[in-house]
Amino acid sequence: MAVTAKRITALVNGFMLQSLFLFLMTLTAAVTSKENELYIIALLVLVLKVVLIPYFLKWIARKIKIEEGLGLYINPILSLLIVIVLSYGAYMFSRNIMGIQNRVETASFAISLSVLLTGLFIMVFRMKALAQVTGLLIMENGLFLAAVELCGNMPFFVEIAIFFDVFVFAVIIGIFVFRINELFAHIDVDKLTTLKG
Repeated sequence: MAVTAKRITALVNGFMLQSLFLFLMTLTAAVTSKENELYIIALLVLVLKVVLIPYFLKWIARKIKIEEGLGLYINPILSLLIVIVLSYGAYMFSRNIMGIQNRVETASFAISLSVLLTGLFIMVFRMKALAQVTGLLIMENGLFLAAVELCGNMPFFVEIAIFFDVFVFAVIIGIFVFRINELFAHIDVDKLTTLKG
C-alpha cells in the first residue's frame, strides 16, 4: 500500500499497481459496454500510468541519486490508521450522498473518494518533492475512477486531453525536481521553510 511505503520506489510501485487495477477496471467497462473509445482509454492507462510515468519517476530518482527514504512526517502505522479513518469517512459520506439502495454507485464513489484522500494525505505528509508528485498522480487516479464509474464515460477527446495533460505534468515536474536537485543539495521540501522572511 502506497501510504505505508518508506521508500520512493515502493511508493511509485504502489501507484503503478493502483494504475494497473484502474486499467483492468476500464478494460472491464469496455468489454461490457462494447465501446471502442473505452478500449483506447484502457490502452492509454496501461501505457502512460502503468509503464511510462512510473518508469520516468524511478529514472528521476536514480538520476538525481536521492535518498530512498520519503521523509515521513507521520510513521507508516499511524499513516495507515489515518487513511483507514479517511476511507471510512469517505464511505459514510458516499452513503449519505448516494443512498443505501445504490450499492454499486455508493461503493464506486467511496473508493474513488478514498483514493483521492489517500493521494492528498501523501502529498501533505511526505517531505520529498517526488513523493508529493506521486501523491498528486494518485489523486488523479481517484478522479479518473469517479469519472468512469459515476458518469459512465467522459467525452473521448476530453479523456485524451486529460491523459496528455497528466503525462506532460509528470515530465515537467520531473524536470523541475531535476533542476531543484542541481541547484540545491536536496529535494526535501521541508527545508524550504528556511526561506521565510
